[in-house]
Amino acid sequence: MDLPIPDPVAASQETPPFGLLRPTLQAAPIILASPHSGRDYPDAFIEAARLDRLALRRSEDGFVDELFAGAVEHGVPLLRATFPRAYCDPNREAWELDPAMFEDELPAWVNTSSPRVGAGLGTIARVVASGEAIYRRKLHFAEAEARVRDCWQPYHDALGGLIAETRRRFGACLLIDCHSMPSGHVNRRDVTPDFVLGDVHGTACAPRITRLVEQTLRELGYSIRRNDPYAGGYVTRHYGRPREGTHALQIELARPLYMDEGRMEKLPRFAQVQRDLSTLIANLVAAAPSLLAA
Repeated sequence: MDLPIPDPVAASQETPPFGLLRPTLQAAPIILASPHSGRDYPDAFIEAARLDRLALRRSEDGFVDELFAGAVEHGVPLLRATFPRAYCDPNREAWELDPAMFEDELPAWVNTSSPRVGAGLGTIARVVASGEAIYRRKLHFAEAEARVRDCWQPYHDALGGLIAETRRRFGACLLIDCHSMPSGHVNRRDVTPDFVLGDVHGTACAPRITRLVEQTLRELGYSIRRNDPYAGGYVTRHYGRPREGTHALQIELARPLYMDEGRMEKLPRFAQVQRDLSTLIANLVAAAPSLLAA
């Protein structure tokens, strides 16, 4: 059953932590996921933030779930987080936390020293993408526990379940983790590419799969770079195990292609980019038997 994508900036406390757009019959061993396009902002989070709602929203992978929603028409499920990245980030380990953000001492088992934590972008982010601090006050560890329990864990339970279900049915699985990248954050040396494909330098996904994605996007007129500067986040690295039949590829799409980053609004070209991504998915579905052959 297809679940509707809610209007942007919905703020219902009862919204489930993820939505699943699912075809009546899955046609190929492919799953799409959008962990950073969630836009359901809890009232308590907004009240605790020193930033306004628009500034918080600029950390979203804006509208990425809608860009890839055509997957369902090709028999491919799409999992999307409904909670925002600034609130809880499912593309991190469950417990990447900055101790400077908390009133109380964190348990010894919490990862406090990862590069993401150092950048202020752990599981519970300290800053938004522009580097501005999110909170007016320090948090309590119990707040982080609640977000991991209510957001991070259900999302990963759903994603892990989809992967297991797909592997049982087809014998293999390809996970496409869908993201967007802000302008000016890709490469300072030369022109920003339209897409960055991250396969953790060939260890999370079979090279033939990455090649097909790259070839399709180039034929559609886009510029591509691999693994620079985005080689793949937690989802790609954690789930991508080609030797076990599970491949994971992260796709980063340049936001200026389809949206006004300042206003968080779609540009006229949005529909064309959406159609092109539907073409990419159709090509992957057609090639899946050979791409995922053992």
